[in-house]
Amino acid sequence: MRSPCPPPPGRSAELRERFAEEARCERPGLSALCLLVAAEGDGTLDEAGMDAVEIELDRLAGELPHRPGSPHAWAVALRDLLGERYGFHGLPHDYRRLESSLLHEVLRRRRGLPILLSVVWIEVARRAGAPVYGVALPGHFVVGFGDPGGAGAGQVLADPFDGGRVLTGPDAELLVAGATGGPLEPSMLAPAGTLEVVARILNNVRAWAATRPERTDVGLWALDVALLLPSRPARLRYERAQLLVQRGEFTAGAAELEAYADVVAAVDPAAADRIRGEALAARALLN
Repeated sequence: MRSPCPPPPGRSAELRERFAEEARCERPGLSALCLLVAAEGDGTLDEAGMDAVEIELDRLAGELPHRPGSPHAWAVALRDLLGERYGFHGLPHDYRRLESSLLHEVLRRRRGLPILLSVVWIEVARRAGAPVYGVALPGHFVVGFGDPGGAGAGQVLADPFDGGRVLTGPDAELLVAGATGGPLEPSMLAPAGTLEVVARILNNVRAWAATRPERTDVGLWALDVALLLPSRPARLRYERAQLLVQRGEFTAGAAELEAYADVVAAVDPAAADRIRGEALAARALLN
């Protein structure tokens, strides 16, 4: 089955404009941004399809018990609804599918990467009034309920990729140890902001495309969208320039390299000279 393809240029320009506006809102919407990313990745996702996703998230939230109570009770309620009744979960081969990073496909298939399944958990729980947020553990995204810095019931973690399994302290430690070989640090349990979640989703899309030379189009749109985020690494421009050269767009790639070199020159003149050398080499490929 062929993976989704981006929309036509006019539709893409409209989606990117909306994405940039939403990302700069005082309180950007997670589902809105994820759907704009999904529409950029899948040209078949139209306005009706995006609305249908929001309606489905509302419907699922309406099936949760009214105010379950403690953070643990919220986690169990989400597990029972989404993981057990509706079968949302992940499997290792989901990492090989672009659809696993597109919210509408994750909602349709009830399968996806840990971070997209977490988005479903967060959006359903938030609509029901839960104290919920994402937690970006190294190598594995999970969901948190309650106050991570508070006393009493404290923070409860759940793993949507594992059907919403409620994690014990040792469970979280094992996840981190498996990803980093090191211990679980308190800072790793901090709530992930909306833009941080979206940036991580786009990183996953770029990683998917990087292993598939025939899908540089996916890597390019993911970079272009990531560059619309208010705070993003300047090095993304260098990555974009290299991808343009890889695609045979030598003039555009060289121009991007030169622009990035101008940025770098203020802090690392030697690196800027090396990048300008790459730009010259890219232009030479035109001959």
